[in-house]
Amino acid sequence: MLRKKRRSSVDDGEGATSTNQAKKSRRTGGQPKKAAPVETNQSIYIVLLREAGVTLKQGGASNEIAVDQVVFQKRIQKQLRQSPSHPAIVQEFITGLESHIEDPETFRNCLLPCVPQLSDGEASSVSSFQESLLRMLLGIEMLQTPVINTLLEKIPEFMLDGTGDGGPSISHLIINQLKWLDRVVDSKELADKLMELVSVAPVDVQRDIITSLPEILEDSQHNDVARELNSLLQTNTQLTVPILDALSSLNLSSSLLAEVRDAVMATLAAVQLEDLPVVVKFILHSVSASDAYEVVTNLRRKLELEECVLPPVLQASQSRVKNKGAAVSSATPTASNITLILDGIKSAVRFQKTISEAWLKAIESVDETDDHKVIDVLVLLILHSTNANQSRRGAERVLKAKVRNGLIQDALLQRTFRDYYQVMRGYFSSILAVAQSLLRSPDPGVVPFGGHMYQQSFTVFDSYCQQEVVGSLVAHVCSGVGREVDMALELLCGLVTEKPSEMAQYAVFVKGSLDYMDNLTPQQIRRLFHLLSSLAFGQQQQGSHIQDDMHIVIRKQLSSTVPKYKRIGIIGAVMILGSMGASRPETKESQNGSLPQETFRQVTALLELVRSSSESSPEASALYYDELANLILNSTLDPEVQESIAKSVLDDFQDEFVVDLGPEITGPFPFPARVLYNLDDEESQGHIAINLLPLLAKDIQNKGDLHSQDKKADKRVSPLCLSPFFRLLRLCEEKQHHGDLEEIDGLLGCPLVLTDMDAVEKMDSLSKAEKEFLCTLLFHTINWFREVVNAFCKQKETEMKMKVLTRLQNITSLQTLLERALAATPGYVPPVANFDGESTDGVISSSTALVNKAKKGKKKKAPGKSSSESSSQLEETNEADETLQEQPEKEQEKEIRPGVSLGSYRQFFRELDMEVLSVLQCGLLARSLLDSELHTKVQEQVLLGPAELVFLLEDMLRKLEFSLAAAPAKRAPFLKGRSNKSVGFSHLQQRSSKDIANCCIQLLPAICSHLEDCHNHFQTLLTNNNGVVDGPSTHVQEHQLMSYCYHLLLQVLNTTFCWSGFSLLGQRGLLKKALGVLAERLKEQSSDLPLEQLVKCSFEYLLNFRSTVPSLTIALCLSQLLSSVSEKGGNSAAYREQIASIAKCFLTQQWVTACGEKERGSKFNEALQILLSIYLEHADDVLKAVEDIAGEGIPELLNASKDESSASWPTLNRQTFLVFYKVMMAKLEKAARKIPASKMNDNTETQSHKLLTWNLAVRDFHILVNLVKVFDSRPVLNVCLKYGRLFLESFLKLGMPLLDYSFKKHKEDAQNLLKTFQLSTRQLHHMCGHSKIHQDTSLTNHVPALKKSLELFVYRVKAMLMLNNCQEAFWMGNLKNRNLKGEEILSQRSHGSDEEEEDEQRSPLPQEQSEDEAQESDSAENKKISGEEDDITDDSE
Repeated sequence: MLRKKRRSSVDDGEGATSTNQAKKSRRTGGQPKKAAPVETNQSIYIVLLREAGVTLKQGGASNEIAVDQVVFQKRIQKQLRQSPSHPAIVQEFITGLESHIEDPETFRNCLLPCVPQLSDGEASSVSSFQESLLRMLLGIEMLQTPVINTLLEKIPEFMLDGTGDGGPSISHLIINQLKWLDRVVDSKELADKLMELVSVAPVDVQRDIITSLPEILEDSQHNDVARELNSLLQTNTQLTVPILDALSSLNLSSSLLAEVRDAVMATLAAVQLEDLPVVVKFILHSVSASDAYEVVTNLRRKLELEECVLPPVLQASQSRVKNKGAAVSSATPTASNITLILDGIKSAVRFQKTISEAWLKAIESVDETDDHKVIDVLVLLILHSTNANQSRRGAERVLKAKVRNGLIQDALLQRTFRDYYQVMRGYFSSILAVAQSLLRSPDPGVVPFGGHMYQQSFTVFDSYCQQEVVGSLVAHVCSGVGREVDMALELLCGLVTEKPSEMAQYAVFVKGSLDYMDNLTPQQIRRLFHLLSSLAFGQQQQGSHIQDDMHIVIRKQLSSTVPKYKRIGIIGAVMILGSMGASRPETKESQNGSLPQETFRQVTALLELVRSSSESSPEASALYYDELANLILNSTLDPEVQESIAKSVLDDFQDEFVVDLGPEITGPFPFPARVLYNLDDEESQGHIAINLLPLLAKDIQNKGDLHSQDKKADKRVSPLCLSPFFRLLRLCEEKQHHGDLEEIDGLLGCPLVLTDMDAVEKMDSLSKAEKEFLCTLLFHTINWFREVVNAFCKQKETEMKMKVLTRLQNITSLQTLLERALAATPGYVPPVANFDGESTDGVISSSTALVNKAKKGKKKKAPGKSSSESSSQLEETNEADETLQEQPEKEQEKEIRPGVSLGSYRQFFRELDMEVLSVLQCGLLARSLLDSELHTKVQEQVLLGPAELVFLLEDMLRKLEFSLAAAPAKRAPFLKGRSNKSVGFSHLQQRSSKDIANCCIQLLPAICSHLEDCHNHFQTLLTNNNGVVDGPSTHVQEHQLMSYCYHLLLQVLNTTFCWSGFSLLGQRGLLKKALGVLAERLKEQSSDLPLEQLVKCSFEYLLNFRSTVPSLTIALCLSQLLSSVSEKGGNSAAYREQIASIAKCFLTQQWVTACGEKERGSKFNEALQILLSIYLEHADDVLKAVEDIAGEGIPELLNASKDESSASWPTLNRQTFLVFYKVMMAKLEKAARKIPASKMNDNTETQSHKLLTWNLAVRDFHILVNLVKVFDSRPVLNVCLKYGRLFLESFLKLGMPLLDYSFKKHKEDAQNLLKTFQLSTRQLHHMCGHSKIHQDTSLTNHVPALKKSLELFVYRVKAMLMLNNCQEAFWMGNLKNRNLKGEEILSQRSHGSDEEEEDEQRSPLPQEQSEDEAQESDSAENKKISGEEDDITDDSE
């Protein structure tokens, strides 16, 4: 009864009274008081009911029951059965029922619950809840069918009626009577009649009937009804929700469920948005593990959330997206429905692992950017929000892969946030976690996407979310990981620019990162102070509440005696100056847009504070000048502030560093003063000069005085400040005069007060102090010239260009002198040139300063002599070994002395601006342009010398490698200092990589021109020498220098085209522009071609250079460049054959230096290794390529004399054998891993093809492993042990399953495969024994893992034979260790192991194959299993 009460709870609320009176009347025979008229028609129906305990009422009163309903049902059934007129009495009873319920009001009473009869003063023993009269009659089996028929016939009468006065409609009440019956006598007939009713009833009644079907019908009718409902679903979308509700509650067969689900999926596009959550829930909850992926894939494809959004409605609602300090306002109906859809998906993935995996696979399988939809982003967030770690990691993995490959892009994320912000708000915690993960990723390709997630979250969510975003970004800033800090600061700066008023609320959070500045680089400190000062001192000053804190921090840092904190104070103060003194637009308060007087006073006071705080230290002053110069360059200051700074700078520079030229300069100098490097006319009497030598001498004297006594100098003028001060002066002039430097152009050609540079030749006779003085003088002079070139490189006049080129020549010649001076001055520490880092950063110890050209991997500077056509010593051993420096040219030999690598002193030179590289647009001055007197034939042209070209290209390459080459972010090792690779790139860091790439593309025409000049130079050289590199007309030093130019030009191009930014959608225009430059060198007007055509033309253009590359290193650069360019068109496979052909051509070429000697050395081997890898990676058939080298080239080498090379592979000789061997083993193992795995259902042809592939791989492996018998050096053995194990593991994983399935069909192939592989494993075992004898740890480290794999191989072969019913071919024996020559290791005999050796192979194999296949552990008597198939041994011969 409790069950019935619960299930009929829809009828609750019809009050019931106590049944005391009913009980009393039943005992005494008296009648209770009448509260309503009683039915007076004395039909058999009424009589039987009254006798059974039910009193019928008329009007609005409920029928009364005096007994429990079970008792009532038994009485009725008994009376009907015992009646003399049975079974006719049943029809008479039903007739009475029908006449009784003719009246609608009476009918309603019969459908509503009965109430217990009550007697005054007595409590009822009947339950307070009773079913309706008709419900009780339906419980009587003999009456059920006619009562059901009667009720169903009544439904059409009332199906169009409403609910009346608030109660349920009669149709609804009738259907409720049929629910949860204890037994349905004729379920099929009932189902048929209900479905007939559904076909004619109005929608409301249809919904009632359909949703009630699971509660009415028995399980036997579920499948039949489901089919009818499925048919109905196709024709009436209004009934989608009730039908799916009913279907989800029916007990259906799996096949029918799949059929229904497919039908539902087919109508998905036509479903109303409000019905969609139910549809999605039904689909996902009806899947099985086997079809989950297919169902989810179809659902994802057909679920178009984008079509559910009305942009105008959204845009109107977005203005009300946030309530300050509160959650998002009430969601729109669209957002509510989408939320319900996602809740259905979330429920499915949370409770069914197969569905979560299916969603991941479905998203992962999309391989086109346009195919990704909003639902993908939302589902990934849903998967991340579930508690399952596997699901969370899977979502992050898929998202990173999609972002990395450019398939999910910022535009999709932005659309998701814009259109579904109310839905996304519910997943904010997952959004924040994913953004944090992406920002911390070492993969640079996914970091910007994490930043975009942060940015969108801050833009569209409420204040709580904004606070969390800012807090998370500040945590990134404090992490100390370079890339993470950079991205977080960039995002914060962007938010301050776009949303200053919102960010001002969280300024205190950002200010907290000031406590972690110890972990930040100078550039990061600049950005941090920039965003804080923008908030605190910007034009709107929304964050003015942190102004006092900022002033306190700055004053504290400036007053510090610790240089590090003083530097931070200077950087911060200048950033604040930039915000306070920024130029402002015109306002009502300030008509001309000038600064308020009070603000100007604060700016000048802060300027004076910084200047006075830095006076005591030349390094601090120099940093102040540099930072102020950067501010003027990158900001627009108020004209009044700008003029104030410029005036004081010009006056101070003239007073401190410029002197008028007199007849003679005398003083207490270590060396006699001379005026050098004057570019102006000789009538320079009364002209100016830079007073460098006297200033340096005085500075050193002042330092000594300060050390010896405590008196303080009036004002120290240090030569350290010369270059920074001039940079500040130049930028002030540029800003004030719009790029015109006429006011200071005298400084370009003015001389310097130095000493005679012949002193460098007499270094050995000088004292240590004099040597260091001379080195310091050279550093200051070079840095002055570098800043002069920075200043005047953009001038257009020919005279100015000539002077700039002359200054470049001065730099290269001075660098030559400096190398010699440094070599004679061990332990010398140069003066600081970049002041924003630690002054000791990168200080070179004397032990490493001395050059060792055989060890140097990179040449940072290639200095030249004062004349353009000359060159200095080269350190690039790729092009020139030490042997090249020892040529019998006496006039050169005396100039080439031991030097140092200026690359080690890079941080002590001033940084060149990107604009200096515009000098590359000048032509190249080669020897062909000089006459017999070495004068230029073409006087009117401004031409670069090779040495200056090398100087500029080296600087350009360093800049591109720093800005464009992607390096993974790495956390600093614990307790280890970080090497600051950004020293010397302070100005470059303040420009974006896109800006750098753009500058580089502007220079590409000039780069191509120089490349063609180098090509023509070597082409002419080969022509003059009849194709011989080392002919009589070859000038060795020029050959070296031009080779180095060639190398640098190709490296610059390769670094440019390797920039990862080209893969971004927004940078495709830049890529097309860059490729267009190369294509136009081949075909004019080709820049408008599609991308693939541009790649093709560029590739063909670069191919033309292959004939003149002078060294293997340059050949490698060209191959890498061709590979990089071919990847840009999206169809790199089309160029694989050409690249492989070119690489093979280079590998089969004899490389000779200009001196006629073969190229050799570690750098040659390194380049050879990479080039051989490129060849094998691009070859169509790696296995055949390896066989060509191992089967043809190496036998030729073995037959050649000691110093000779292979005839077909000239780069293969005994010195380079290890290189070839290592690359071949590595690529062979990689190729084996890529052989497709075998499947049981593979056809015979597929199995045969895979067996053939494995036969080739194993044959190559056998050849390579056997080479250790001839080349038995430790490095070769090491390579063989390492890659031998990896190859064996691949064979176990991929090859043995193939043998399992194909052994019976391809016995001969399988036998040959195992036979060949057995010989290799035996040799590997011998190598293990060899390693043990020699106790070489570098070899023995590989032995345990290799032996384990060898043993696994034995057991795996046994398993394969057992699978193919050949297990009797296996037998066991004792194994012994042997060395590389096959001799037994004697240490085993001492243990008394005299057992016979047993072979782990087929016993009838030829004798030369019957040595032991050693699979042994440390024990000498380790028993192994060896087995073969007897009936296949006939093929062994």
